[in-house]
Amino acid sequence: MSEARAILKQFWGFDQFRSLQEEIINAAVNGQDSLALLPTGGGKSICFQVPALLKPGCTLVISPLIALMADQVENLKQKGIRALALNSNLNSNQKELALQNAANGYYKLIYLSPESLKSERLLHRLSFLNLDMVVVDEAHCISEWGYDFRPSYLEIAKLRDLFPEIPFMALTATATQKVSADIIRILRFKEDYQVFKKSFERPELSYNVLKLENKSDQIMDLLKRIPGSALIYLRNRKATVESSKWLQDMGFSVDYYHAGLGLEVRDKKQKQWLRGETRIMVCTNAFGMGIDKPNVRLVIHLDLPDSLESYFQEAGRAARDGQKSYSFVLNGPNDVNILKAKYLDNFPNREEVRRVYRALMNYLQIGIGSSEGSSFDFDILEFSKQYRMKVNLVYRCLNILDKEAILEFNEGGQLFSRLMVKADRRTLYDYQLKNEDFDKLLKVLFRSYGGLDIDFSRIDENLIAGRLNTSTYKVKEALKSLANHDLIDYQEASGNSKITLIGERRDFQELHLSPEHLERRKAELEHRLNAVIQFVENDQQCRLKSLLSYFDEQKEEDCGSCDVCRKRKHSNKLKELETAIKEALLDGPKSLLDLRQEFSEFPNFAQALRACIELEEIEQKGSSFYLKGKSDS
Repeated sequence: MSEARAILKQFWGFDQFRSLQEEIINAAVNGQDSLALLPTGGGKSICFQVPALLKPGCTLVISPLIALMADQVENLKQKGIRALALNSNLNSNQKELALQNAANGYYKLIYLSPESLKSERLLHRLSFLNLDMVVVDEAHCISEWGYDFRPSYLEIAKLRDLFPEIPFMALTATATQKVSADIIRILRFKEDYQVFKKSFERPELSYNVLKLENKSDQIMDLLKRIPGSALIYLRNRKATVESSKWLQDMGFSVDYYHAGLGLEVRDKKQKQWLRGETRIMVCTNAFGMGIDKPNVRLVIHLDLPDSLESYFQEAGRAARDGQKSYSFVLNGPNDVNILKAKYLDNFPNREEVRRVYRALMNYLQIGIGSSEGSSFDFDILEFSKQYRMKVNLVYRCLNILDKEAILEFNEGGQLFSRLMVKADRRTLYDYQLKNEDFDKLLKVLFRSYGGLDIDFSRIDENLIAGRLNTSTYKVKEALKSLANHDLIDYQEASGNSKITLIGERRDFQELHLSPEHLERRKAELEHRLNAVIQFVENDQQCRLKSLLSYFDEQKEEDCGSCDVCRKRKHSNKLKELETAIKEALLDGPKSLLDLRQEFSEFPNFAQALRACIELEEIEQKGSSFYLKGKSDS
């Protein structure tokens, strides 16, 4: 595998692979199907990106996350690797051109959503590709027992019929045995398939649950005791703002982040935290996906997580550099009831989902039979207010419609501006000769970004403005003018949410939402919530053991660093000290001063002595302490 290491060094700058990466790559190169279970931060993307470069054709990557797709494609492009994301940000003409370039062998990696595989036209176009491998990211979504089951993932099996000889690689950070078996069965792995599982154990990360009344005091204490970069997770946008403001007033370097913020604001906050200019980020789970900051030392959950899978991923954003780090879940007296009420009591039924769908189609003025792939900007707050619906209910219904592959709900909108040159070289050259100002702009564009005449590239208007010594506003206006002259295709970034139809608009009564299916989703949700509740309420079992057990991994020894293990160590030391105090009184009574001098090196002496007295093992008479029953001797 020296060639694989050479590619790793050339494009990623690493000399060695991480644990299991080389074995997974070797299976792909040898044409074997494989399931790779790697924890968050385990380097999943390299497992398929390296073999994609080793093989002559292209690799198809199925991913459910548009933002993560775009991020990986941009990172690959920056390394000089030709990659494409086929998603709702492209219109039909753009997709057609991209697929034509793909058939001509231009791309090494092509990313697409599982929903897109419903299109027979797309499947037909994919059949012309020189395909070497199919990669299924977030593969747990294919199982009804997975924590984020998406029926659209079942469409991936069509690719097995289309490319029967091509190896499949399925990747996930969180999968139980039942989910793993589903992945292998549904993707129809060949007999010689391999399963690679890296232990979920992170010895450098200490898992802790603290039961307390006052979370504010505990946060202050943790942030003061544990130096370094920190993440504080909440499930409510308003709470992130309020908590950030409070910590700022307390003198901490802190900011907040949630999906409701504008694009430029989010991007600025994220970069400042990544660069270490902001120490603490108070955020919802919208923050963190795809972010690899190695030196996060502390992750605090102020609200209980909605699943152990999401908790494992969020806590796992700490300690990626292998240094000691800490995760704390702060469990208040009513947090379990709040968790149940938020997710179970408000779980929508079939009629509520249908009602939201009907109102949404009317709100967006989408007629029955509208073509698939149509996208619409969407303001969930305005919609909820207009139709007098609770925002949480609307949000949950939209997520169900998304997972049922009826529509695509992109809460974050298009996070980056994108540009592609449409005009041929001659037309563009003539335009540049006649328009000096645009000539400068186009030259900066071509110098800054490669392949603009082949495919869309992510652009940064602020960067371009700096190189032209002008304002960002003027750059955007100039790009819009070029787009109006049909010279370029310019898609400006938008912080708005977006709704995209997966298929044609249906009559709301024809939505195929069986009560059994929704009940199964609710039952699985209840199972996951109960696992979280058991994890935070069981203070007898090592936290790491409890977490690993959920993922079907057994560990013989306790971790020794979680709150349960530390409490047990403290209790054992206290018992040893109690025994030592009693042994010191075997030869006769002693005064408190004598005992204090004898046990001066033990800070818990007073606590141990008090325990002996309460257990009636030691009694006090006057200024002396005796073993029980020895005071009259």
